[in-house]
Amino acid sequence: MKFAIYSRKSVDTGKGESIGNQIEMCRQHIFSKFPNAKDENITVFEDEGFSGKSIERPQFKKMLAELKRKAFDCLVCYRLDRISRNVGDFASIIEELNSRDISFISIKESFDTTTPMGKAMLYIASVFAQLERETIAERVRDNMVMLARTGRWLGGITSLGYVSDKAQDIVIDGKIKTSCLLKENPDEIAIVDLVFNTFLELRSTTAVNRVLIKQGIKTRSGQIYSPRGIKSILQNPVYCTADSDALKYFRANNADVCFDEKDCGDRGIITYNKRDYKKKSAPRLSMDNWIVAIGKHKGRIPGEKWVAVQNILEANKPDGIKPALMRNDYSLLSGLIHCEKCGNRMFSKPYSGKNPSGAFSYICHHKQRGGSALCDCPNLEGLQTDDIVCDYLKDYLKPTSGLCLHLEKLKRNLSDNPVENPLAAIEAKIKKVAAEMDNLVATLGSTELVPALLVRVNERMSELDGELKILLQEKARLEGEQDGLRDSEKQVEVLFELLSSFKNNFNNLTVQDKRALIKILVRKISWDGKDLHIFIDGG
Repeated sequence: MKFAIYSRKSVDTGKGESIGNQIEMCRQHIFSKFPNAKDENITVFEDEGFSGKSIERPQFKKMLAELKRKAFDCLVCYRLDRISRNVGDFASIIEELNSRDISFISIKESFDTTTPMGKAMLYIASVFAQLERETIAERVRDNMVMLARTGRWLGGITSLGYVSDKAQDIVIDGKIKTSCLLKENPDEIAIVDLVFNTFLELRSTTAVNRVLIKQGIKTRSGQIYSPRGIKSILQNPVYCTADSDALKYFRANNADVCFDEKDCGDRGIITYNKRDYKKKSAPRLSMDNWIVAIGKHKGRIPGEKWVAVQNILEANKPDGIKPALMRNDYSLLSGLIHCEKCGNRMFSKPYSGKNPSGAFSYICHHKQRGGSALCDCPNLEGLQTDDIVCDYLKDYLKPTSGLCLHLEKLKRNLSDNPVENPLAAIEAKIKKVAAEMDNLVATLGSTELVPALLVRVNERMSELDGELKILLQEKARLEGEQDGLRDSEKQVEVLFELLSSFKNNFNNLTVQDKRALIKILVRKISWDGKDLHIFIDGG
């Protein structure tokens, strides 16, 4: 018999159930139960540092591959949960073993799948193994919630403006539990103050972004702050002081608030269960899922000020009515023009204040984010630029232009000089071959053939069948070519209609339709600060 030993341990604690001990006990069990077993017939698979909740373990997957090849007759492990703590995974593994008549032995629980009782007890034990894992996970979650309610920082990446200091506190049944305290980082906390003050003044994350770029302030990783990153800072409750204004706000939003009016003071807030980490992107949960407690750190932003920021952010959310700048209904070239100085696209921006004429400008996206500190390319006057490009295209599409003359010539060639159609000749050959095959079949049925003639008829039928296949393939190819010619004719017709529409009906089209036509004709428009360059598709 051939044996496989599997051993696993999540963490090397130095205690009795080490990988080495598991393997040695499995070897002793094999030699005691199977006296004829030889050491060279035992293969060992070991995973150290991997949890039993998942089967994504390198040596375990290798063992499963060997199992499917039936490379061994019996799988031995020290204890049942070394294989898996998940009932579903365990059940599928046992079914795989049974389907290949491979025995399974767990020496600690004395389970042996060679007996019906052993199989039944194995499944029962796997249920309890999963129950134990889920119970442990539930205890961990409960402890985390308890720590959160006490206002302790639960670890992880600290928010901008803080560093984490470890501390020991007696928090559960007299047992010492390690938790963390937040400590202010003077350089970073000044950035937090600037973000909140600037936002309350300008009421825009984009405007705050420009201020940070202008002052050369970057993220911890050395990147430029994005409006989204600034919004994340503004929404973070860790900066909010746990005062009466904060208390009213969180209660009004149905959060699980762990303090009362009498507890309010100058300390900051700690929140738990703010995101759903079971999902890949860890989306932000609604506030009625939050646990809000008073932290051990000092609050930075008064509750009234922090709540005012949240109200502005809520008011600034898109309502689905006001169009976004990139999808506006007034500019033709937004996103089509490229800034040659920095390579970014240029987008339209309406002039501020009263603007009855609908005037706007095209501004480099980099410049819009950070001002001239990022890009000093001059803006383009919008209405004038749209007119220049449209007039250029109209001139380019005059009947005497090179493009129109080329299309006229192409159209004449397609209509006046049709390519000789060889399909008729191919179809005639197909008809002739099919008729000969029909005659041979009739001959086979009407007369009694001698063996030699029968062999010759079969050979000829095979030859004709081969010819027919070749002819049918050629017919399909020619039909494809004809379809391509017809498509070319259609494309030329459509292009003529498009150009005619541009020349004759352009002024009557909607902004969206005009923009669509321009995108078909224009590959790129670039602005170098002095000259506008228009690149026609195919030109």
